[in-house]
Amino acid sequence: MTVNLTRIYTKLGDAGETHLGDMSRVPKTHPRIEAYGDIDELNAQLGVTLATADGSLPEAYAGWLRHIQNDLFDCGADLCVPDGGESTRDRLRVLPEQTTWLEERCDDVNATLEPLRSFVLPGGTIAAAHLHVCRTVCRRAERRALLVEDANPEVVRYLNRLSDLLFILSRGANAGGREPLWEPGRFR
Repeated sequence: MTVNLTRIYTKLGDAGETHLGDMSRVPKTHPRIEAYGDIDELNAQLGVTLATADGSLPEAYAGWLRHIQNDLFDCGADLCVPDGGESTRDRLRVLPEQTTWLEERCDDVNATLEPLRSFVLPGGTIAAAHLHVCRTVCRRAERRALLVEDANPEVVRYLNRLSDLLFILSRGANAGGREPLWEPGRFR
């Protein structure tokens, strides 16, 4: 499937509305737009993570994050077309296999980590800190996707599992004992 963008600005959104993938128009504050806007923000944060990790992320993690960036465009494409629209064209939908792929990565990395002894504070290495930001943006995107009435439930499952993977990857990025842990009541 090829996407051709010949013109970036169209002026069609100047009044606060935009087209969905089925060419219907909605306000830019519509829950569907908010959901895929948060997914776009997550994708940008993943790009920042990859750009600033400067070799501190294992190559496998970096490859997985690039894979996820592409999948996030699938999530946005899925959300931008309401289910059962007028078009008879096949629409891109997120599939259970994409979520399963995330689960397999979770299991792979989690098997290499020490068991958790407390809640993890966001931080540690630069890569881990960025992954925690990605995780929180992912959780927001998931909450927004839940507000889209006819959304593909697999998008929500994908985002839920992705936030788990981002947490696990942040722990892996802090391997070697640099994982900051919450100490309840420490500064009382």
